[in-house]
Amino acid sequence: MNQDLKAFVFSVLRIVLPAVFLVAGMAFVSIPYTLGHHPGDPVTTPSEASRHMT
Repeated sequence: MNQDLKAFVFSVLRIVLPAVFLVAGMAFVSIPYTLGHHPGDPVTTPSEASRHMT
């Protein structure tokens, strides 16, 4: 592989991989928090129907 191409690929990967890990980490934390349980687990408490506040 060309040295310039190798340097370009490594510089792009240094930017892209941390961004992908950050997004995946936030999704891994925020989705179960929002749902109140992990996806795929049975719901243990019935969810309340959303109500209009007026």
